[in-house]
Amino acid sequence: MQLAIQLIFAQVGIDQIIDNGTATSQSIAEGWDKQWLDLLQNNTSNNLYGALTNLGIFFAVGTLLFFMIQFLKDLISYEYTRPISALIWPFIVVVLLSNSGNGSILANLTLGVRNFLNTVNQQVVVSTDADKIYQQALNMSVAEEVAGSLLRPCQSLTGEQQSQCFVKAAEKINVLWQKYRNTYGNKNWIIRLQNKVDNIRYGTGIVSETSFNSLLGSTVQTSIKNFLVSLQYAFQNLIEASMLLIAALGPIAVGGSLLPVAGKPIFAWLTGFLSIGIAKISFNIIAVLTAAVIVNGPGQNANVDPDLMWFIIFLGILAPILSLLVAAAGGFAVFSAISNTASLVKERI
Repeated sequence: MQLAIQLIFAQVGIDQIIDNGTATSQSIAEGWDKQWLDLLQNNTSNNLYGALTNLGIFFAVGTLLFFMIQFLKDLISYEYTRPISALIWPFIVVVLLSNSGNGSILANLTLGVRNFLNTVNQQVVVSTDADKIYQQALNMSVAEEVAGSLLRPCQSLTGEQQSQCFVKAAEKINVLWQKYRNTYGNKNWIIRLQNKVDNIRYGTGIVSETSFNSLLGSTVQTSIKNFLVSLQYAFQNLIEASMLLIAALGPIAVGGSLLPVAGKPIFAWLTGFLSIGIAKISFNIIAVLTAAVIVNGPGQNANVDPDLMWFIIFLGILAPILSLLVAAAGGFAVFSAISNTASLVKERI
């Protein structure tokens, strides 16, 4: 449904827009998957990741001098215990940055972690969104805008012209209601919206001026909703782009890990990668749980006429901020755990 609200500005059929929106969403997801494979596995000797791997090897060679100085210093000061435990880092760097042309070990591990995070994220979405709750809530929020965009031109007409305008608009809107019923079943919120449109079309029932204006809406409100829905999808794609960027910088972090410092760059890199994954999972959990409140609350009552603008604002602005805060806190905890574990292992070896 990413493109459904664009019906307001497009002169094509509703069913075509819905189908195109679904196809576009799937195409974007497949595009990201292909980009990950092209970057991390396909012909890595000549692509961007291969160049960054060579840069990481250059950093590793450069920092090896500092590592050897610290190694000799520790050899003199601590005899053999501490220096021997430190020799594991050159071995790790060499193994991770070895590039066979079909992806280094680091690239395959990175892709494996990404696939694991995606699997967890998919399990979360499937288990909490079994009845397509998120899509229902989003469609509840934009359905009035879609219907209003078709009815709005009739508002300035009178008599027979207005009646004919309502008939043509209702024919297009009924296609939308049928699509919703085919996807979600005969839900109460669909019945409520259809009754609202029918009352305006046939002049039956009691439709207050407020409800009439609410359904017709305004181009400003429509533009705001369109922007916020697009902002939500932009955030999800930003998460994917951020994960891919951090993955691409992995060889540099590994190459700089020979520096004799307490906080290894590889730990910071791994923390950042996992934090972005946490942000992705957190956003989906927040979105689905909030959508469940709408679908299981006002969505079940055909007599309730809720204003769901807050839900669009929440998805477009507040949910991304909250998910990033959760990711920052989780990333800090992960970094502390990794650092403490590394220190403990170093003391035991």
